[in-house]
Amino acid sequence: MELITKYHGVREYEAEDVIMFKKGLPGFENLKKFIILPIEKNEVFSILHSIENMNVGLVLISPFDIIKDYEFKIPDNYILELQIMKPEEVLVLTTVTLNSNIKNMTTNLKAPIIINIKEKLGEQLILDNDKYKIKEPLFKESNN
Repeated sequence: MELITKYHGVREYEAEDVIMFKKGLPGFENLKKFIILPIEKNEVFSILHSIENMNVGLVLISPFDIIKDYEFKIPDNYILELQIMKPEEVLVLTTVTLNSNIKNMTTNLKAPIIINIKEKLGEQLILDNDKYKIKEPLFKESNN
């Protein structure tokens, strides 16, 4: 199938690539079907793109690229809703806020997107702790 996107051109995808977000995503509750698109020549970022609205695509990053020991417990109700049987089925990504100044780019570690890659089900989880920030800088200043 073909997806015509506003910013990423025409992309091919298969029906089995579609991830269902039954509740949508915060701010996009009416959009339920997304695919993950790689960004050419970039292995760090990807795009979670709606197949229902060509204008909606969220830049994603693995939170483990930012904080190596990033961890949280997935609540039991999410495990049931996403039909998670094994940890290997879980993909965790976080949304990126872009900025023309690369030093000001952030990711939302407080609201990870959880995807069951086997069942193609996803949901955004809002963590109930102060350990992680909504705007965690992607690039830390080095003190060297």
